[in-house]
Amino acid sequence: MDLTQAPELSTPAGIGERLREERNRKGMTVREIARRVGVSPSLISQIERDKVTPSVSTLWGLVTVLGLTMSDLFSDGTQASAQPARPLEVEGPVTVPGNRAVINLETGVHWERLTVATDHLVEFLTVEYPPGAASCDEDSLVRHGGKEYGYVTGGRLGVQVGFERYDLGPGDSISFDSSSPHRLWTIGPEPAEAIWVVVGRQSDGRGPAIG
Repeated sequence: MDLTQAPELSTPAGIGERLREERNRKGMTVREIARRVGVSPSLISQIERDKVTPSVSTLWGLVTVLGLTMSDLFSDGTQASAQPARPLEVEGPVTVPGNRAVINLETGVHWERLTVATDHLVEFLTVEYPPGAASCDEDSLVRHGGKEYGYVTGGRLGVQVGFERYDLGPGDSISFDSSSPHRLWTIGPEPAEAIWVVVGRQSDGRGPAIG
């Protein structure tokens, strides 16, 4: 991949093929993946065939088990949704709105990668949670390797880390160890928007612990 070019977004593509390729490369079965993520084999099969859009927590579980970073799913045209491409206003390491790699997840959660290419050291994203959306169910908190840093730019974002809950508005920021069970959700009638950074998630070799 040419690191000076933004990902092509004009062709519809999904994340399922990328997940299936990595599972096959590692010699893992659908049933094994499902058991380790804590979902049904049929759900994994539907995700791999792009018949079902995964939730945030399921996708975190899949990339953890497969040893991927979330950025790996954005690269090489594997976006979960298509957007019209437009000419780059700049070249090199800069990304511009409309030419960023995108993943749309269950319940309308929207992520955009803020790096031109996959960065295996850090995941640098904008995230948007529409009203009523959450990263996982209240009784199924997620944990994984790394540390997370968030800065809210719009709306109100609820963040639970362990037993503590926080109500964050524009200008508020948070940082926490991702090995602590955590959950994100929208508070109120407006979408919650934030800049999100995950550092060191790929170092997690334990697999996910959901619930």
